[in-house]
Amino acid sequence: QVQLEESGGGLVQAGDSLRLSCTASKRIFRSYNMGWFRQCPGKEREFVVAISWTGDSTYALDSVKGRFTISRDNAKNTVYLQMNSLEPDDTAVYYCAAQSPRVVSTDEYDYWGQGTQVTVSS
Repeated sequence: QVQLEESGGGLVQAGDSLRLSCTASKRIFRSYNMGWFRQCPGKEREFVVAISWTGDSTYALDSVKGRFTISRDNAKNTVYLQMNSLEPDDTAVYYCAAQSPRVVSTDEYDYWGQGTQVTVSS
């Protein structure tokens, strides 16, 4: 069974930084693209950022470029989301997702985590 488990969420103030982690089952992690999505209160879930299975290609939502960075450590089966200069509009439940090998994209992900809450106060 494939499992994705997020951690690192919490309550922070505007301007603060936070790092989310997502640990995946070993059998999929090293050959899957990994992405982060979020669902803001009252809104649809949206793509945030993704990284290819090789780690050499990333893709990010325009509103987080320059603030959010995705990275992966295949030795630890973990993908990270470093979030800097957080804003109240970044408040959301953040989900980790895995995508079977292809050109990294913003949709058609195969496996999902349960999510972790990030709350940014003004």
